[in-house]
Amino acid sequence: MARTRTTGPGASGAARLLARLAVLAAVGSLVVLVLAIGEGGLVVIIAGLVGLVLVAVGGWWFVAHRGVPRLLGALLAVAAPLGLVVLYAREGLWLTALVLVLCWGAALACARAALRRASPPRTTPAVPADPPDRPVLIMNPKSGGGKVERFGLVERAEELGARVVLLDPSAPADVAALAREAVADGADLLGVAGGDGTQALVAAVAADHDLPFLVISAGTRNHFAMDLGLDRSDPSRCLDALTDGEELRVDLGDVSGRPFVNTVSFGVYADVVQRPEYRDDKAGTALTHMPDLLLGDGLRRLDARVDDTSLAAQQALLVSNNPYVSPDEISGAGRRPRLDDGELGVLGIRVEDAAQAADLAVRGTQSTALTVLSAHRVVVTADAHEIPVAVDGEALRMATPVVCTLRPLALRVRVPRDRPGVAVSTPPVRWPRIFELAFGRGGGAAAETRPGA
Repeated sequence: MARTRTTGPGASGAARLLARLAVLAAVGSLVVLVLAIGEGGLVVIIAGLVGLVLVAVGGWWFVAHRGVPRLLGALLAVAAPLGLVVLYAREGLWLTALVLVLCWGAALACARAALRRASPPRTTPAVPADPPDRPVLIMNPKSGGGKVERFGLVERAEELGARVVLLDPSAPADVAALAREAVADGADLLGVAGGDGTQALVAAVAADHDLPFLVISAGTRNHFAMDLGLDRSDPSRCLDALTDGEELRVDLGDVSGRPFVNTVSFGVYADVVQRPEYRDDKAGTALTHMPDLLLGDGLRRLDARVDDTSLAAQQALLVSNNPYVSPDEISGAGRRPRLDDGELGVLGIRVEDAAQAADLAVRGTQSTALTVLSAHRVVVTADAHEIPVAVDGEALRMATPVVCTLRPLALRVRVPRDRPGVAVSTPPVRWPRIFELAFGRGGGAAAETRPGA
């Protein structure tokens, strides 16, 4: 069934005004450039592009090589922006550059605000939920550097009527088996205080038995908790869902029979996280092994079938449970605006030399080095019977082909009514749409139809 969303007249006027301001600011930057041509305006643009290319080339040399090339890459990546600043100051172009940056920044800010007003972000529907009678929470005392003890999660949960299963750090446990035992004993809610990998394993058990699942943000990064809008600074607030909660229906990912709540990574990153030293020294481990993984003996190429689209010889492939708004959102601060759209996000990267790295830096998503797709099924193959895979950050090995799918709306997530971090998506700026909002008939009123699960 299709979901249709139409903006209201209040948002329409604001969207039209913001879109016009965006166009005005963009035109202003062009006017500044034209007026400054005789004063070095073209030098500002050309030097800026050259500086960006040099930074990208230096970054590639630093990551993909060792020894002298790595040192030169680091020097180039640092020297290029410094040289740009010196050039602008010496030639008296800093004011022109500053005005151009401010005008273009204002244009992008107004454009994004206009798009948000014209198409307000859809929020995952929440329904009221009665408090559970027999909640069971599994807690990892080592997760997140000891957050369970630091925030008194065991005591707080037991005060609220939950039974706590505390994992023994010295004896690795099968958390899925513990969750199934809790269900057999009559649990009517399952929850986890731990990392996203542990969250996913217990979430699958909850989904299989149609039980609500409680996320407690006691891991290190807590990406799933962030996208649910939960408080990551104080995981004890997640426990408010036991007494004053509501319920969301979200999708649950599946990679060859293993559940995931965030992402599945193949290629370079998956290879790096396999190293035993990675947990204690992430940056150092990555720099040590990247040259081999990108260009040397550890080079591995992946092929993927993304619904009906083929991707060949990828260096890295990332599949997410629902798409991120844009590739730059896939980071520690990146968010997925929805977790119930029933689609996988797919990001493929293939950079083989400095020229491709520069092309990616300049052209972004238009570069041939980057592929961004959404799909319902992704099949990953390689010239090996088994490949490294990072599932929600956990290092695994899986037999090829590896199949990624979604279980739409399979997971009932219990969340507090008061969630301080509910995501507000930032739509990608498409200037034809901005001009339509600014000058088209009907202004900001627009209807959007999306496939529903």
